[in-house]
Amino acid sequence: MAEAETRVNAGARRTWIVTGILLVGIAVAGVLYLHRRTAYATGVIPGNDTVARFLKRHWAYPLAPEGSPPGNYSSLTASLAPASCGRCHRKQYDDWRTSLHSHSVGPGLLWQFRIMNQMQTNKCMRCHAPLAEQKALAAREFRWPGHPSSPLPTYVSPDLFRRGLICAGCHVRHHRRFGPPPLAGMPSGDKPGLPHGGFTSSKAFLDSRFCAGCHQFPADGPGLNGKLFEDTYREWRASRFAAEGVSCQSCHMPNRRHLWRGIHDPAMVRQGLDISLVVKRESKSLAVARAVIRSKAIGHDFPTYLVPKVKVTLYRLDPDGGSMHVLARRIIGRTVDATLTRETADTRIPPGGSSALTTHFATTSSSLAKVGLRIDVAPEEHYERMIRYEMGQAGKYDRATLAVMRDALSGSVATRYRLVRLVASIPSRTGQSIRKVAN
Repeated sequence: MAEAETRVNAGARRTWIVTGILLVGIAVAGVLYLHRRTAYATGVIPGNDTVARFLKRHWAYPLAPEGSPPGNYSSLTASLAPASCGRCHRKQYDDWRTSLHSHSVGPGLLWQFRIMNQMQTNKCMRCHAPLAEQKALAAREFRWPGHPSSPLPTYVSPDLFRRGLICAGCHVRHHRRFGPPPLAGMPSGDKPGLPHGGFTSSKAFLDSRFCAGCHQFPADGPGLNGKLFEDTYREWRASRFAAEGVSCQSCHMPNRRHLWRGIHDPAMVRQGLDISLVVKRESKSLAVARAVIRSKAIGHDFPTYLVPKVKVTLYRLDPDGGSMHVLARRIIGRTVDATLTRETADTRIPPGGSSALTTHFATTSSSLAKVGLRIDVAPEEHYERMIRYEMGQAGKYDRATLAVMRDALSGSVATRYRLVRLVASIPSRTGQSIRKVAN
């Protein structure tokens, strides 16, 4: 266990011991991975790569405690609470509250914290709640050895750990504020009289390497069949989007909005895909249906990670409209067992690639039946299976932990949604086709 000590001025000088995190963990910073595995293997960063230099400092783990705020900071200016940031940065705060970043510490993580030791949880918190102050609050909540017993510094709100990946996780170091270069008409950099004394701008906030710290495992990280469990940054690097300068932020933070929409958001997924259904009559007694899902604007595998699953179903509707007969099904995604030891399928779609599902079926020349395509998304399917598996281990968990697991399971199930439903008539003439596309 790594520890850091800082002195704070909150009415009286006192020492607050905060628990840091291990430098090794399954989510080692992507920028450090780059330095170790690519052109930076020697540890020397080219002098003109200012982004790499900034990221090496900014994501130097374990993150150090903030320390005492400057004497001219008000309680609002010094606060790390997201709501305090929102007093001036209202739009960013409102966006963040709707994002998964604001829910990165929830039942799905907390039930695991109840059974893990401090070393294991610090690995998770490296991305889910990275600040040293958040780790100290977690240590206090779970009564881990060496947890701080002295009063909190005034700039640390008691709920800071449970707020997840907060504004300060990316934008605050040693009470200094950091962000992207200002847009036209905005104050630039350090200026006297600005809150926090201004801010330090860096192009790193517009670079995909900034995101890689939590969205890319190192080359020797955990995986199966020679594939990492988390490989999103490398997938992007291999795509045309990297060559065209379309960064992670271009899609997930459009116009610098703090939304980070992804697989949980139907509109985000639809705009990244071309989806079509073609029904063709081949003879008086035979027809064929073909669904094609093409990744047109997704800069990584669809879906990336092993957690989400996308179920594609082709079905026939009888003339009465009430009877549905499944013709064919396919799961798009990477399927690994609940214990992460065996991979059974990997049908993800790479950037620019496609997945097709085709089925022939019997029909009559006068049939009034129709064919439908349904695409359903389970953004947290692997978590659902994992939690159900663990809950089935008789006597393994206490009542309180089981209650948190049930909350996590219900929350994961609630994220499911219907992405697309297309219906096409079966043509009456041989050789004729009918095509439907998702808008």
